[in-house]
Amino acid sequence: MRVIELEPGLQIAGLTLPLHLQDFKLIAFDMDSTLINIECVDEIADAVGKKAEVAAITEAAMRGEITDYKASLRQRVALLKGVTEAQIDQLYFERLRLNPGAAELVTACKQAGLKVLLVSGGFTHFTDRVRDQLGIDFTRSNQLEVQDGALTGSMVDQAWGDICDGDEKRTMLLQTCAQLGIAPTQVIAMGDGANDLPMMGVAGLSVAYHAKAAVREQAMVQINSGGLDRLLRLFA
Repeated sequence: MRVIELEPGLQIAGLTLPLHLQDFKLIAFDMDSTLINIECVDEIADAVGKKAEVAAITEAAMRGEITDYKASLRQRVALLKGVTEAQIDQLYFERLRLNPGAAELVTACKQAGLKVLLVSGGFTHFTDRVRDQLGIDFTRSNQLEVQDGALTGSMVDQAWGDICDGDEKRTMLLQTCAQLGIAPTQVIAMGDGANDLPMMGVAGLSVAYHAKAAVREQAMVQINSGGLDRLLRLFA
């Protein structure tokens, strides 16, 4: 598809503008490095002096160089053993910030009648708080196992499965569509890493936000600079 640069840092491919926000019924976000400014697993690892080791695995997974996301996440979480819940709370309050334009985009979508889904390979410690902060309707993420106030280095198996990876993100998007009685073509999906491609691939509008090359190449919209709310420039 021919890529058109609408303005610096904002590109589209295969779209006819303007779009109409009311034609969509759901917007689905990745969390780490999309809706928020950090990769939470990397920052948690910093508490035990293993940020560089964990971040290298994260970066490779997001670029699509590690194909077994579940194994890579288990490997990273094992390195978090001993981090306390107090340290995780400190990380949330001191380092986690919404990315620019996040609140504005969510508000605009909700005002237009869209529901909001947050699907993350990250952790409930953070997705629950971001959900509450932004008034998000649906979430799915991973739960870190805690004993005596500290991480065990494992995750808790949940009713729907053990790890939220790319396939699970896609499944959650489709299940949410079924729950709402809408078609996947009525969904906007936004992400930055390779594990977001399965859900972006079934959505009516796929958006790469400050994304890895593999994600930019397959997205209908690229936001390569500026905030998430630049997406609103496409809508009449």
